[in-house]
Amino acid sequence: MRERLLVSLAARVGADGAVRDGCRSRVLESVVALRLLERTGHDARAAEALRTFLRSRTPVTGAERVLAAAVLDGQEIPTGGLFVEAVTAAAPGFTAVRKRALVHALAVMADETFVPEWDETGFGLSGLHSWAIVQVTAVKVILACAAGRVDRVGDEDVRLLLDTQRRPHVWEGNVLIHLSVLHALSRLPGTGAVVADGIRRALAHQRTDGGLPFVSDTDTWCTATAGVALASAGAPRRVLDRMAGHLVERQQPGGGWSYTDVACQTDVDDTSVAVQFLHLVDDVLYREPITCGLRSLVAVAGPDGGFPTYVAGAPSEASMTAAVVDALTVRPAAHTPLITGGLRYLAGQQQCDGSFPPDWSSSRLHTVFRVLLAAGRPGGGQSPRVRRMVERGRNLVLSQQNADGGWGQQTGEPSDVISTAYGLIAVCGQADPAPAVAAASYLATAQGEGGSQGMRPDSIGPRPFVFTVPALADIFTLLALSHLTGRTVPVRDGVEGRLAGAR
Repeated sequence: MRERLLVSLAARVGADGAVRDGCRSRVLESVVALRLLERTGHDARAAEALRTFLRSRTPVTGAERVLAAAVLDGQEIPTGGLFVEAVTAAAPGFTAVRKRALVHALAVMADETFVPEWDETGFGLSGLHSWAIVQVTAVKVILACAAGRVDRVGDEDVRLLLDTQRRPHVWEGNVLIHLSVLHALSRLPGTGAVVADGIRRALAHQRTDGGLPFVSDTDTWCTATAGVALASAGAPRRVLDRMAGHLVERQQPGGGWSYTDVACQTDVDDTSVAVQFLHLVDDVLYREPITCGLRSLVAVAGPDGGFPTYVAGAPSEASMTAAVVDALTVRPAAHTPLITGGLRYLAGQQQCDGSFPPDWSSSRLHTVFRVLLAAGRPGGGQSPRVRRMVERGRNLVLSQQNADGGWGQQTGEPSDVISTAYGLIAVCGQADPAPAVAAASYLATAQGEGGSQGMRPDSIGPRPFVFTVPALADIFTLLALSHLTGRTVPVRDGVEGRLAGAR
């Protein structure tokens, strides 16, 4: 199975070294786009295709179901707290006020009769990265117009939104933010031509099923994660060098990486994985981009020992901290204090059941497996607190394994490919081989039944809305199987002389 995945994934590496797999259609963006087309009277054919997509995707769950029902069937969105809490409860606490404003803006976009709250504390821009600044500003304008507070919209707000439309493509590849900006601008005078041009750029990303995606693609993320998986599985050096060359070309001047070719906002997630991949391929040949990448990570370290997703001064997050600590261990001697501090922060973030606060995945095992990997690397030491963190995290994983050998995203949920890949990586670090055998058996069965085609996506953006990039199922499965292979020792069978995987 590992060899099949290796060959299949290596074949997806393009001539330019990228692994490309467009983001699939999603209900959220399709709802927002359809209402925009209806409000502005643009492109009836595209609107009908969106409507057909939304009909085919119902019933969906949660907030997206409420929004779709408002657009398709004219159902009023309730002003009570349940609709809002369904979103804010699944996101990190530090985003709650901002997320509440976003949900109200989405409700206004879908249902013109919805009366939103007006809470200016949700529009603060301090400590935000570029995407959040634009998103918050668009939300502010939408809510100001709906709540009769247009006097709170300043010239700088409008200029910021207009600046995102002076691009030949969707700004930063983010379709949702682009549509939100168009909704905001369409409520202001003198913006008709700008909105019409923006709609055309958005519809360039309409998928064959009629829907629109969250983002254009996550090709840089796919390339970096696939690179680590392929390097760990022993892919040909020529393939790895082609991928490394592509990533080096995509490195931003400050040393970091973004999720896609057309975005400039870097993040520690993509940067951490890109650094690890380049280190795996050739730490000497790619010394300079690795050094610059590590420098960009160090630059955003928080005083609490943790690391945020995007910019210095933002709240630290467990999953991002684990990713950075893992990357810093490629040169442990130079980063020992940061590694130690990061592990200390992670231990403080761990919850009683061994899990961690919500991150950018809907699977609770995502941060756990990252923490276990980071804690097992050289450079941070194994303090009693870190050892206790590792034990609690591993016990959580072991206790959540389903009878079929896999793991679900949350307790009691059916097994899925990506969560099981996370779980397999986690259990490869403990003594009993039985959980790993069961997990590998589940993945083999899933591959036989279509593999990534039936996978349940776990990527989130904005939190807690899930989006789909199918290639990630194969990528993380290959990575997990490579971790498993790393825990096996070839033993010669005395009868037939075959190599068998045995601990």
